[in-house]
Amino acid sequence: MLLQARDLCVAYGDVQALWDVSLEVAEGELVAVIGSNGAGKTTLLKALAGLHRCSSGEIVYDGQRIDRLPAHAICQRRLALVPEGGQLFPDMSVRENLEVGSYLPRARPLAARNVERAFDIFPRLRERQRQAAGSLSGGERQMLAIARALMSEPRLLMLDEPSLGLAPVAVERIFEVLGELRRAGLTVLLVEQSVQHALELANRAYVLESGRVARSAAAADLRQDPEIRRHYLGL
Repeated sequence: MLLQARDLCVAYGDVQALWDVSLEVAEGELVAVIGSNGAGKTTLLKALAGLHRCSSGEIVYDGQRIDRLPAHAICQRRLALVPEGGQLFPDMSVRENLEVGSYLPRARPLAARNVERAFDIFPRLRERQRQAAGSLSGGERQMLAIARALMSEPRLLMLDEPSLGLAPVAVERIFEVLGELRRAGLTVLLVEQSVQHALELANRAYVLESGRVARSAAAADLRQDPEIRRHYLGL
């Protein structure tokens, strides 16, 4: 397994957000995490990225524990997070935001190539490359956030609600790109509120409820599960 989380517990002061959460992601897989608002999905990603410290449990990435490492050291191990909302630098241009993504030593020599790759994946960004990121549409900002993460040459890409608040045409393009990245061999951990899209794309999925893993199964099996269909797909 490329990534293993074992019995993770995370708290915000006296409020427990995750309870004994275990999760695995194999190399080349796209694994989805679904659940209602407040279930702990974002907290899980932040814990894996080193942005929240676990009170107990462990995270093993590529055979080594990373749960006590600072976030920048985890990033250097080729694990990238696209946070909810993208968190771009709004006053910097599209190209400048992309270049920031290549600040790690291993990515710097490949920056020019990866900028062109980003423009090939998202042609709209090429058209907007001199435009301030803050002036982009919601879909364009999400494209830029994903492209910036890819600039760091990640081995594991984690995304937090990439379709949130986007127009349907932008959502379709985002999931097309995620499918292309999976087929190219990139490992992806996806937190997504569009459950239908997530389960159609994923190999496997976890269902978080109130900070605990309630279900885990092949995505195809969850798509056919009556409870999932009723609670998350509106069927």
